[in-house]
Amino acid sequence: MELRICHLYPEHLNLYGDRGNVIALVKRCLWRGIDLSLTEIRLGEAPRFTEFDLIFMGGGQDREQWLIYGDLRRLKRAALLEAAESGVVILAICGGYQLFGHYYKGIAQTMDGLGLLDLWTEAGPKRMVGDIAVKVHLPELDTVLVGYENHAGRTYLGHGVKPLGRVLAGHGNNGRDGSEGAVYKNVFGSYLHGSLLPKNPAFVDYLFKLALERKYGEGVYLPPLPDMLEEKAHRAVSYTHLTLPTNREV
Repeated sequence: MELRICHLYPEHLNLYGDRGNVIALVKRCLWRGIDLSLTEIRLGEAPRFTEFDLIFMGGGQDREQWLIYGDLRRLKRAALLEAAESGVVILAICGGYQLFGHYYKGIAQTMDGLGLLDLWTEAGPKRMVGDIAVKVHLPELDTVLVGYENHAGRTYLGHGVKPLGRVLAGHGNNGRDGSEGAVYKNVFGSYLHGSLLPKNPAFVDYLFKLALERKYGEGVYLPPLPDMLEEKAHRAVSYTHLTLPTNREV
């Protein structure tokens, strides 16, 4: 088996350890003997995103978002929309997540988003910062995700998406309705930094399974990995800060 992974704007959208998500994807492929190609897509490039199996886009501050904004809409929007509708697995974190919506309304100006996800974001007066735990109910995945959030944006979901999960501790999308993240087909958006994937190996493998089954058909088997360090990192948040059970006990 092989997986083709795309990392969007690695130099500009790499906030609070988001590159660790790509490292987790790469390592868990290699440890299982899955052939892997990793392509970094930068400013000025216009790839066919349907040629990839999994796409990752991290977060950035407002300055970095403005730097890639025009390029994203002009050169990549149509291809990303095509990939999303065709079932390519896409994970976007924080700033990337916000740009996938209809718009991000800042204090001084508004950025139109890609419209890939039915959501919108408006900046609030205070940042929402700290450890976060989210109860996730997805097909074949019932778990708690842990991470770290740091965002001023308040994101609100339309009818075309479902939340990634329910906030157990922390703020989530907007600090009001208890939702965190968004899901549409195989597209996932979340505010969880920290990095998200190294602390939540079950979610990494869930993304792998979606990507591999899209490519090879149902029945893909992923040999289990020890995950001792990953579970220790998960417990460091869930026990020390949130007094929640581990992934395997929920």
